[in-house]
Amino acid sequence: MDLLGSILGNMEKPPSVSSEQKKKEKQEREKREKLQDEERKQKAKFRKDIEKRITKFVNDSEQTRYQFEAMDKLQRTIVHDVADIAGLITQAFGKEESGRFIMIFKKEFPPSDEEIAAYKRGEKFDPEKSYIEDPPPQQVVQADRPKPAVEPTSNYRDKYKHLIGTSSAKDAARKTEVNASFGMVPSRNKRDVRSIEQTMNEIREKKRQKTSEDS
Repeated sequence: MDLLGSILGNMEKPPSVSSEQKKKEKQEREKREKLQDEERKQKAKFRKDIEKRITKFVNDSEQTRYQFEAMDKLQRTIVHDVADIAGLITQAFGKEESGRFIMIFKKEFPPSDEEIAAYKRGEKFDPEKSYIEDPPPQQVVQADRPKPAVEPTSNYRDKYKHLIGTSSAKDAARKTEVNASFGMVPSRNKRDVRSIEQTMNEIREKKRQKTSEDS
């Protein structure tokens, strides 16, 4: 027990926080809380102002769209939220963060593509002017035309002359005729050139020969 007490007695005590340090920390905490409270008040005041402006816009039958001044991101978020609750269309324009603003539109009067294109270009919308870039010209599809016959640069018979010879190529190019040796008889050979009288006489002669043979 005495040994433990001696060890604890020899250990250095943690440095105590001075009253001056405590006072400084308290002041910083109070300042931070004050700033946060001020931000909440400013945010509530800004939202209330936006609600009044949007309510006035909604109740004005002659107004169909309304443009707000340039705002920071937090302010634009509040405008989007209030306008969405009021049933309006919102659209942010402006490229630079410091110059970005919001426009609100009544749903029964939505912005056209040309109007949005004008605001994106930083221009005032004029219904008489076109703001949408013209589409690239389309290629005109020409009607089908007969393609010119492509003539070979060289004669195939000359090219393969060493393989098929000149006579074989010429014979293959000719129109073949039916050979009579294969049983095909030309129509000119099938025509009967005998007269009717000659035919009848031959028939009678055959009948007489047959009768005599039977006798």
